Formats: sequence, structure tokens, C-alpha cells
Amino acid sequence: MEGKVLQKFNVEQCCYYLQNKQFKTRYQRQPNNPYMSALLPCPRGNLHSSMRAHTTLSKYHQTTTPISKQTSFYCNASLSSATVPSLDKTDFLKLQNGSDIRGVAVPGVEGEPVSLPEPVTEAIAAAFGQWLLHKKNAGSRKLRVSVGHDSRISAPTLLEAVSRGLGVSGVDVVQFGLASTPAMFNSTLTEDESFLCPADGAIMITASHLPYNRNGFKFFTSDGGLGKVDIKNILERAADIYQNLSDENLMKSQREVSIKKVDYMAVYTSGLVNAVRKAAGGLEKPLEGFHIVVDAGNGAGGFFAAKVLEPLGAITSGSQFLEPDGMFPNHIPNPEDKTAMQAITKAVLDNKADLGIIFDTDVDRSAAVDSSGREFNRNRLIALLSAIVLEEHPGTTIVTDSVTSDGLTSFIEKKLGGKHHRFKRGYKNVIDEAIRLNSTGEETHLAIETSGHGALKENHWLDDGAYLMVKILNKLASARAAGEGSGSKVLTDLVEGLDEPKVALELRLKIDKNHSDLEGRDFREYGETVLQQVSNSIETNPNLKKASVNYEGIRVSGFGGWFLLRLSLHDPVLPLNIEAQSEDDAVKLGLVVANAVKEFNALDTSALSSLTRS
Repeated sequence: MEGKVLQKFNVEQCCYYLQNKQFKTRYQRQPNNPYMSALLPCPRGNLHSSMRAHTTLSKYHQTTTPISKQTSFYCNASLSSATVPSLDKTDFLKLQNGSDIRGVAVPGVEGEPVSLPEPVTEAIAAAFGQWLLHKKNAGSRKLRVSVGHDSRISAPTLLEAVSRGLGVSGVDVVQFGLASTPAMFNSTLTEDESFLCPADGAIMITASHLPYNRNGFKFFTSDGGLGKVDIKNILERAADIYQNLSDENLMKSQREVSIKKVDYMAVYTSGLVNAVRKAAGGLEKPLEGFHIVVDAGNGAGGFFAAKVLEPLGAITSGSQFLEPDGMFPNHIPNPEDKTAMQAITKAVLDNKADLGIIFDTDVDRSAAVDSSGREFNRNRLIALLSAIVLEEHPGTTIVTDSVTSDGLTSFIEKKLGGKHHRFKRGYKNVIDEAIRLNSTGEETHLAIETSGHGALKENHWLDDGAYLMVKILNKLASARAAGEGSGSKVLTDLVEGLDEPKVALELRLKIDKNHSDLEGRDFREYGETVLQQVSNSIETNPNLKKASVNYEGIRVSGFGGWFLLRLSLHDPVLPLNIEAQSEDDAVKLGLVVANAVKEFNALDTSALSSLTRS
């Protein structure tokens, strides 16, 4: 490839860790490496990725080039004899993970071959551009797509591959660099031409909390995140692009690719800061004197301490793991992970902080810890946010996923005066259900999962972990401004009366897809048969009662607790959630399931057996 390159554009397809000897041989481009040498997809894969750069190569997470210095570069691919993998539509569809795309982007982990190399990435990006052009019915108008990424080590490589793929589809590219998933969606709503917004579409390069070798994509328009049907459509388009882009077609597709860089996170964080100031009656530093520590887990959420909390006056000393590091050396960036929650709890107690905040890798999930070390996550986080939202919107419906507790339902409906609508697992399912309820006239302002995914109507139903924390900060700031108290006790008092189980378990009963017991059936069909058998067994047990309203699996109350057995959204697994007031009662509930499924030989019940033996 020869041509003009915008200032500081990273033209090498290598990653941030290239200089580290541990990774140098793994990531360095080699002429015969099919995953690292192909630039654009075509059936014979005969493309060469050399580029003559007229500027200095950029470093990972460098300072963003100001808009006034943006230039364009021209895509002039030259052909070579390099080879890319032969893939079909089935291979592409395997990358779908609900409403996301995920795969292995980094080699080196045994048993996990690379499934998201650059040529595949380029085809997917080109397919999204093609899909967007069709959806927007743009005609002659040039569309633009914003692209950001989290801290994963494959991010720089995939960022450039995505940019090339989008260029092939004929859209302009705006690179945000290190960003959060919520910021990417927000860029489709922001109206500020100086930041090249709104974007017609957005792509976030992330695989959430998964290991360092994984990566993937989330896609957005101003209507929100794309759903399962759209993702399948894009992957089918990508497979066609990958197979059918011949040398001749490739030469015809050569065009000017406009790639600009923008510091959009400055816009996004400014919005968060202004939201807290507004809640506090316009005070410039409404959090002055509050000591709040942040744990970003070396993901993309490190901005929250310096760019949100400190401008609001908060003390952030003791914050940890703010620097992006895609090897995640300290703990998994996941608010559901015990080690991660122990880390933020320790930071709060060691620094005598008022509050602790923790994010997942791409900042669409979060949790908190009060000054005593009490965690606000899962049911307790939902209870806290429900209390805040129901103060603002009395009687509103709170939509959650299916594994929330009976105690939470009682808290929302009996203490707070709201309505609890327990739906399905999957953050997109929960958000879409909240939107649907509003469309039917049932007012709902909060959609939230036990995983820490949450969205509010006031924030365009944007799945935003940072904004969830802003709602909590708003309460702290407004309570102090109104003389109602200060410190995180204000928050702790809001969840007073939440009945919490003494025992909470999740067991995973795996289905062996190759077992003869399936008799050629799909694992989903087998799983549904298991659920029906459990349902039938409940009918004859006077100690048990099935939930009258249930949208997923089978939910049963009894022995002072409940269990939910459901089929996983994506995997051949039947997760079993049990909550009870004692270990004995949890075992009794486990025995109900164990006895009902004992004839299903393809079902791995070892975890259930361990519980019942105890």
C-alpha cells in the first residue's frame, strides 16, 4: 500500500506489546503468516500489507491528533501471494454471541485457534458499512462511523483492520482510540460537528471481561445497540464479502479513505460531570470532601477518577489499576468476580474511603462498595438504583433479568411502591423489554441485570456502567446539598429492609452435545426436554410452587427459597440458580432438581451431586 497517511496514523499491524520480548515473536508480522499479512479479504487471500508511511509510527494510546491537523490517506492495495484461511458462512456465524461478535484474536493459548484475524475483521467491518448504508438509505450522502476500543492487546491491530474494512464499504472513519462502550453509542447521539458527531454508526472493539486473547465487536446506531437478527445479517454479509471480493473487485474498490481522530471521551466525560452538577443544584464541586476510589481493572475505565470525580471535587487517592493493560495482570475486570470485588473492598477499607467504584473492561457494567466494605452489586445494586429511581418516578416498573431474588421483588413492590417485572437474562433482552413496556403505556425508567448492566430511560436506554455510578453520585451530592446527610450511609440506608438470602448458588449443568442420549437432536431441544421434565415433577410436590409469571426456564419456590433452571442463551448449559435461608434448604431444592433429571445421561450433574452430598 502506498499513499498519504494522516498524522500519527499507526500503519504497522502490530500491537502495543511488540517491544516486549515475551510477545515479539508472537505478534511480529511474517511474510508467510496468514493471519498477520493479509490486508483485505478475497478468496485467494493474495494481498500484501506493506505500507510506505510518510510520518512517524504512533504508539499505543498516544495523544489524539487535533481535528485541525487531520488529513486523509489513500488506500492503494497491491496484490501478493500471501494466503488467508478458507472460511464459509458457518465459520462467520460461529462468531455471533447474542448481540455481540466475539472470537479469538491472539494466538498462543492451547486449544484456542485464532478466529478473528485481520481479513475476517475487515470483512465484518465492510459488512457493517454495507448494512449501515442500506439502513440509512444514504444515497449520495457520505456516512461516517466512529470506532473505539478497550485496553486489549489486539486492539490496535483490529482498529486498523476495522478502519480498512469500513473504507472498502465507502464510509468515513472517525477513530476515538481508547474508549468505553457507552461512549461509542453516545457518539451517535451527540450533535457537535467539531467532534464529527453525530456518527451514523459506531463500533466498539471489545470482548468485555473475557481473557486477553479474545476480542470482538459491538455495533450501534442512534436507535441503540444492534440486536441478534442484525448481527446475523452482518455476519452473513461478511462471509459473502470475504468469499466474493476478487482481485478485480478489489481494484475497483480502491478509493480515498477518510480517517480522522477525535478525543471524544472529553465530550462523554463532560456530560457525566454536568449531570452530577445539575443534580446538586449547579454546584461546581458537589463532591468536595468525598473520598472515592476507583478500580478500573486495567480496562478502559481509568478515566473516571481524573476526568469525572476530580473535576467534581472528590479525592481519588488510593484508586487502583487505572492504567490500561490488556493482559489484566491484577484481576479480571468484572464486577461479578469475587477477586475483583475483594480488591475494591480492600482499597476502600485501606484508604478509609467513603465509596468505591469498580468497572468491567469496557465500562458498560459497574458496582460499588460503601465505607464499611458492604458491596453494592447484583440484587443489592438493583435495590439501590430502584430506590433512587422510584424517588424520582413513584410507581414506575423496574425491569430485571430472571435470576433476581424474591427478596428484591418484595423490596421493590412492598417497600418502594414500584412494580418488579422479572424478564430474561441478557442485557439487550432486559433493555428491549423496558422499551416495549413503555410503548404499551406501562411506565418504566430502569432496566438492569444482576451482572451490573443497567440502562435508564433518561439516558436514552444506554447500557452505561459509568452513568449508573453517576446516579449514585447524584444521590450523594443532592443529599448533602439538601442537608440530608453525607457519606455512603445515605446509600446504605436506601437498601435497608432488603431481604437477602443466606445461601446463593449458581450451578452449571452442561449438556454433552455428542452423547448418544441426544439421538441426533440439537442441544437446545434436549435442554427444553429437561426443563419440561422438571416442570412435570413439580406438579405432584405440595411443598413447591411454580412462578405464575415467568419468561425463562422454570422458576420454583419452596423450602423458604427458590430455584431457577434455564437454558443458556448461547451455550449447551443449563444454569441452576438457588437461593435459600439455610444450606439445608438449598440442598432440598437441589435434590428436587437432581431427582427430576437423573434419567438424562447427557447432562453433567456433578456440580448438583456435590451440593446434595453435602
